[in-house]
Amino acid sequence: MFDVYRNGKRDLLVLGTGSAIPGACSTNRWRKSRRRILKVSEEIRSTVQRQGYYVRTLRVTKRE
Repeated sequence: MFDVYRNGKRDLLVLGTGSAIPGACSTNRWRKSRRRILKVSEEIRSTVQRQGYYVRTLRVTKRE
């Protein structure tokens, strides 16, 4: 399972369950998402296994 965190800059941080926020990402204020994530894409899964975390910026969608 995975823990998902968000910050005010619309960034997303994915960690393995129970992992601490890495030092490179600790400068931002992260808020934990209440949802439990069971499945993620293969790209995210391999990055979390290799680095210990996955970070990306969420896209802003325009409403028409």
